[in-house]
Amino acid sequence: MENEEFHAIIKLISGEEIFALISIDENYEDSTIILQNPVVIKTFNHNGNQMVKVRPWIELSNEDIFMIKPDRVLTMTESKDAHLIKIYNNFLNNDILAEQYKPFGQVGVSSEMGYVSTVEESRKRLEALFKINPKES
Repeated sequence: MENEEFHAIIKLISGEEIFALISIDENYEDSTIILQNPVVIKTFNHNGNQMVKVRPWIELSNEDIFMIKPDRVLTMTESKDAHLIKIYNNFLNNDILAEQYKPFGQVGVSSEMGYVSTVEESRKRLEALFKINPKES
C-alpha cells in the first residue's frame, strides 16, 4: 500500500539532512521510502541576511526518484513550512539557487521602518546633534 506524498526533512544515519517530497511504499516485506527530487538545503549568513543554498542530494545523477530503506533513517519529520516548500519548488523549476530565508517572526530592514542612511550621513547628523566639530585634515 502506498501512502500519500508529503514534504519531509530526513536525517540519515550518515549525518546527511535531506528535504524531499516523499512517499512510503509498503508493498513488500520491508517498507521503502521513496524520495522525489531530494535536495540538501543549507542556511548561511550573507551581509546580515539569512540565506539558503539548495543543491541536489546526489549531484551527478540525472534521476529524480531515489529509494532508501527505513533502517538508514535516523529521524524524519513532515514539513509544512510554506516558505521552505516554496524555495524547494522554485529550485526544481530552476527559478533560484539561493534565496533569502526569513524564519517565522523575522523581518528585513526597509526604509519604511525608520531612518536608513549611509554612515557618512549618520556621522554628520550625530556631530550636529552633539555639536562636535569635525577635525579638518
